[in-house]
Amino acid sequence: MSKSSQSEAPKPLTPVELELMQIVWRHDEVSVADVLEALPPERKLAYTSVSTVLRILEQKGVLRSRKEGRGHLYSALLPREAYELQSVRHLVETVFDGTPSALVERLVEAVPLSPEEVEQIRKLLAKKGSRS
Repeated sequence: MSKSSQSEAPKPLTPVELELMQIVWRHDEVSVADVLEALPPERKLAYTSVSTVLRILEQKGVLRSRKEGRGHLYSALLPREAYELQSVRHLVETVFDGTPSALVERLVEAVPLSPEEVEQIRKLLAKKGSRS
């Protein structure tokens, strides 16, 4: 896979990669130590494991790094919003057979929604409908 096609549609992140990316997205730059510190206390990952996953994410084109002293600082190349869009598209295609309304139907069934959230969804759908 070429670098350009990889950045357009990378494979979904593994659960551990996504867990670490959530931390990176909350900060501008992070070191391995920063990531370890941001993990919940019950989440025991070794320094070398975090370092390895961050390097893998860099190889995938999701992160970039720069040398800082004896270590590296990592920052996101792939914005959270772009990954969310890719993930939803992937979910619709692979789980919901390319039918977005099936995803919405399951969302409404599976997740408790407040009246405010229902109204917000209505507004988003109305806005989308007026653009079509």
